[in-house]
Amino acid sequence: MLFQRTFPLFILLILGVYLTQALSPDGQALVSFRANIVNSDGVLLQWRPEDPDPCRWKGVTCDPKSKRVTSLSLSNHRLSGSISADIGKLENLQFLALYDNNLYGNIPPELGSCKKLQSLYLQGNYLSGVVPNELGNLTELLNLDISSNSLGGKLPPSLEKLNRLQGFNVSTNFLVGAIPSDGILHKFTKDSFVGNRGLCGKPIEVTCKDDSGGSSNSNSASGQNQNGKKKASGRVLTSAFATVGALLLVALMCFWGCHLYKKLGKMDRRGLSMDVGGGASIVMFHGDLPYTSKDIIKKFENLNEEHIIGLGGFGTVYKLAMDDGNVFALKRILKLNEGFDRFFERELEILGSIKHRYLVNLRGYCNSPTSKLLIYDFLAGGSLDEALHGRSEQLDWDARLNIIMGAAKGLAYLHHDCSPRIIHRDIKSSNILLDGNLEARVSDFGLAKLLQDEESHITTIVAGTFGYLAPEYMQSGRATEKTDVYSFGVLVLEVLSGKRPTDASFIEKGFNIVGWLNFLVTECRQREIVDQHCEGVQAESLDALILVAIQCVSINPDDRPTMHRVVQVLESEVMTPCPSDFYDSGSE
Repeated sequence: MLFQRTFPLFILLILGVYLTQALSPDGQALVSFRANIVNSDGVLLQWRPEDPDPCRWKGVTCDPKSKRVTSLSLSNHRLSGSISADIGKLENLQFLALYDNNLYGNIPPELGSCKKLQSLYLQGNYLSGVVPNELGNLTELLNLDISSNSLGGKLPPSLEKLNRLQGFNVSTNFLVGAIPSDGILHKFTKDSFVGNRGLCGKPIEVTCKDDSGGSSNSNSASGQNQNGKKKASGRVLTSAFATVGALLLVALMCFWGCHLYKKLGKMDRRGLSMDVGGGASIVMFHGDLPYTSKDIIKKFENLNEEHIIGLGGFGTVYKLAMDDGNVFALKRILKLNEGFDRFFERELEILGSIKHRYLVNLRGYCNSPTSKLLIYDFLAGGSLDEALHGRSEQLDWDARLNIIMGAAKGLAYLHHDCSPRIIHRDIKSSNILLDGNLEARVSDFGLAKLLQDEESHITTIVAGTFGYLAPEYMQSGRATEKTDVYSFGVLVLEVLSGKRPTDASFIEKGFNIVGWLNFLVTECRQREIVDQHCEGVQAESLDALILVAIQCVSINPDDRPTMHRVVQVLESEVMTPCPSDFYDSGSE
């Protein structure tokens, strides 16, 4: 009897101790934010749910006294995922910067609950859907930038209530309809709206042919507002008057959730010891690895942080040096479900059978208890991204042409000559690797589909990297050879200009690299896109290469050439142009 009377009190005491040590509400909201992020450069691994508050987490700033979060700044961290609706629970948030990442999905209407927000920067992502009507509730807002996304629909009239707005940019989206002109938006110039072909109104000096859509937009926004409220009400916290058993259940669930969260968050670190103990096995393709499985696994066991050479979108990459001097690249991909092995192995057999001079060779893989370890050829020249943006020594004109040619031939082989044909889905400079002679190889082909197939139970979101994606791919999520061609065209422009597709110099003008090219073409100044530091630029080959890029990034997929045709043009008109004087990139 004594036990029966004291046990509930004991449970309540334990629960009280647990709750007093729990993460603050703002911290819990940020944990939910992180849970929605499926990939990053590792910045969120420093967020520890066991902390009493998030004030020491990277990118987070708090009020010194209240410990409430006032700023969240995570720009340029390769965040991939959707923005959690729980961001709206940060009631004291004043500054939110998530620009230049790979975020997708809708802008959460719950952001309208952050009534103290003064600056909101979401530009340079994949965000889609409509601009939430609830943003009009942010009456303290001074700066709003949601440019360079895939937002559609009409601008909600509620934005006119943002009377304190000083900076406003919705350029380079898919917005349509009349720009509200009865309030604050009327004072902004057309630079704030450029790149939205469907917009009209006084700020951009385009007459609206049909202004009857205002009421439907208002109704739509109102409907979204109601839906947002329904979602918010569905997440109401459990009543404080619940029974002891219910409270205990909640506590246990929270504890288990934190345990799983910390476990997932530390996976990459734990994986540095390469968990290849019992049950690990090596699969070699066509005898490409002249070593015993025991020798390879022994090398795996000695790998640690010091051997990391890359943190790609599909996993961590290690440098693997064998005793005979041969070097390989090891890509570690976490297993995500029980059906992962069977599906993955079937696809890897296909990828391992594909060999071409301009593709990175997959030698084999290791089955470990927690991951797949893919063994590739190691290329000493690093990635094209590093060569263009991370080194002081600049690539000359011939080197850039050879790299473009190699990438084109590799992609053409995937599209037209290998069996089965493969759509890459993630063509970008970091997926073009270089050997010691700066010969290009296409890497990571097949992985985007492999890691997002429905059978593997991994989300089927749009693969790829912002800035390289074709407009129709961002809208429909359907990849084709022509979406790869668009990405290749962006890659050509990156090599020509020496600047990333979403370089700040483009964004400041309201463009990405494709928009900047189109602007230069209309001004007959397309040669100005060339890197001013590139030596030996030849006029004929430059003009021919710009024409290839223009065709590849055409807004209409049917107007884009096949990669076979691209290779033909590069060989006949770019690599072997008629002799002439060299183009001086600094003279025009």
